[in-house]
Amino acid sequence: MTWIAWSLLSAFFAGITAVLAKIGVEGVNSNLATAVRTTVVLVFTWALAFAWAPRGALANLSRHTWLFLALSGIATGLSWLCYFRAIQLGPVSRVAPIDKLSVVFAILLAALFLRERLTWQHAAGGGLIVAGALVLAWKAA
Repeated sequence: MTWIAWSLLSAFFAGITAVLAKIGVEGVNSNLATAVRTTVVLVFTWALAFAWAPRGALANLSRHTWLFLALSGIATGLSWLCYFRAIQLGPVSRVAPIDKLSVVFAILLAALFLRERLTWQHAAGGGLIVAGALVLAWKAA
């Protein structure tokens, strides 16, 4: 499968995740709900890694890899904690579009730290994402 197919599957599962999380977080501390979900993700992903990763792959990870995957994990955890609190307080149909501003942040951070080249497509697409998030999150008086 191509990166586009995997990206579409990711978006699809993220959409399902938002709805299921909104139902699951009702009447529960959002941090506890995030911890439960994270535990499920932990067990599920380790099972997949042990099933499909080559033998000895874990031992071959460099310190650099460990550091940046750990930092990424911390950022993911912070994102999930904030997201669960947001969907607990607001409607998924308004929280999710704002959460998708992560695409714009990713584009900007990739240009800054990874030296990825910004093009007019990035600017136009990022602008449309911002506009779409604002339109979807805005509540008419």
